[in-house]
Amino acid sequence: MRSVRVAAVQFEHVAGDKAANLATVQRFVARAAERQVEILACPECCLTGYWHLRRLSREALLALAEPVPEGPSSQALRALARENGMTIGAGLVEVDADGTLYNCYVVAMPDGAVRRHRKLHAFVSPHLRSGSEYTVFDTPHGCRVGVLTCYDNNIGENVRITALLGAEVLLAPHQTGGCYSPNPHQMGLVDTDLWANREANPAAIEAELRGPKGRGWLMRWLPARAHDNGLFLVFSNGVGYDDEEIRTGNAMVLDPYGRILAETCRAGDDLVVADLDASLLEGCTGRRWIRTRRPELYGPLVCPTGREQEMRAALAEEKQF
Repeated sequence: MRSVRVAAVQFEHVAGDKAANLATVQRFVARAAERQVEILACPECCLTGYWHLRRLSREALLALAEPVPEGPSSQALRALARENGMTIGAGLVEVDADGTLYNCYVVAMPDGAVRRHRKLHAFVSPHLRSGSEYTVFDTPHGCRVGVLTCYDNNIGENVRITALLGAEVLLAPHQTGGCYSPNPHQMGLVDTDLWANREANPAAIEAELRGPKGRGWLMRWLPARAHDNGLFLVFSNGVGYDDEEIRTGNAMVLDPYGRILAETCRAGDDLVVADLDASLLEGCTGRRWIRTRRPELYGPLVCPTGREQEMRAALAEEKQF
């Protein structure tokens, strides 16, 4: 890997308005280009909106969805990537040739290539199928990139496999924070009045974004994903209204030691930029640990325990739906 400049974006999408959301992505691309960013990560489903998807019928989802990479949003991202010499990631709802729907993250590169990641743990709608493949690929920037979307990153095995497939940089697009949780010590809903009054009282909402519903929760596990697997991690997220919930932003970039290189706790759209020092990779803790693995011991990892639950059923038990 060579050293590369990356950026993570947080923004408040408009549910169902792909044109408005694409315009927001275009503005962030322009800002990033001014700072010579080479890889830009926007949030999960930022082009279509996310949490409102759970309310949509299959017909309404089909009307919102697009093929990838043939669809107009993918082609717009491809054009932006070529024009700016930048790799750009953004999320949407994909429909494939047989009508199957996916939560998809599109990555367009300046050489014209387009890659997609279908979320492995899709649960927002019963009409969306979970993907079944890991997504790791080489970029024109001299680094190998992996993608895991939101809940995909919560399962440690997914990040480890992505690292074993050679990822040096992990794009981690999210729509998280401010979520209902049955655990009183983990996350929780953000008072919508705090967001509505953010200009009059920015300290109050930023305290929520920094606290256990936002940054505090992320700090329990996100640095470990980077540290234990020896990769750079680019965390992008929604901020503000996502249907009736408030997402907490906290866009950040972490190094392979789990240290934060750049972050924001701003209550609004924002972008953070960081230079990834490739020299950190070879000797970092996670890579040393991976080299001393004993795969012959890990058979139980692929054996069902009988306690596995489908994502939507598990969340229904937690009364999130």
